[in-house]
Amino acid sequence: MMFADSHVHLADAAFAEDADAAIERARAAGARALVCIGESPAAARRAQAIAARYPGFVFHTCGVHPHDANDWDDVRDAEAIREAVGLGAVAVGECGLDNHYDHVPMAAQRRALDAQMAIAAELDRPIVLHTREAEDETVAVLRLAASAGIRGVLHCFTGSHRLAEVGLEAGWYVSFSGIITFKKWTDDALLRLVPEDRLLIESDAPYLAPVPHRGKRNESAFVALTLARIAAARDTDPDRLGEALVRNTQRLFALP
Repeated sequence: MMFADSHVHLADAAFAEDADAAIERARAAGARALVCIGESPAAARRAQAIAARYPGFVFHTCGVHPHDANDWDDVRDAEAIREAVGLGAVAVGECGLDNHYDHVPMAAQRRALDAQMAIAAELDRPIVLHTREAEDETVAVLRLAASAGIRGVLHCFTGSHRLAEVGLEAGWYVSFSGIITFKKWTDDALLRLVPEDRLLIESDAPYLAPVPHRGKRNESAFVALTLARIAAARDTDPDRLGEALVRNTQRLFALP
């Protein structure tokens, strides 16, 4: 099966010893593109270095995760994102909103996210949006994004149908991870709700390995299992769907 991993943390310490081997395993499994997430300026620099070794196959992003939003600096972090885009970063993020953990007040998260959305609009880059237990806040953000013409992806989506629909109305994409292979997943209707031309797939590695690898370190090669699960839920051919999702990834991130 052909696929693109729209969200992988290859710059994470979990891949410090074998990022290159993991990339080659992904290629052997059918990957056509990997988007390596820089969830902090430091991670983004590592992601850029990895992408530089695999031109046309691995791409990188730069942003500040909501868990680190208290440390957002309007000058330092904005300059880091602009520098990363100058070095080829294809998106701003991972950034977003998270009420699951009591790490950062929502006001600080919104301040950091609003600043990153403004940078994305300025630099004509999509947003990679993390949202967890922050539905009303995310709906407000998506409506503002739509009015400003900011595009993006709701990454590792586990939200409601309403939130997905608001994102789709804003012109955004929705991405699913290995969570959809877990026994607790019961919302196949959500997998069918997203139009094929707005659907993405991801590993979120090293996290959220799909069944039968759950509990182990995740990697991009396992995205094929998540793709098969989505295809089954949508009653469609996984090879054909995989090709469509590669095109979607290329379109959103303006990949060559």
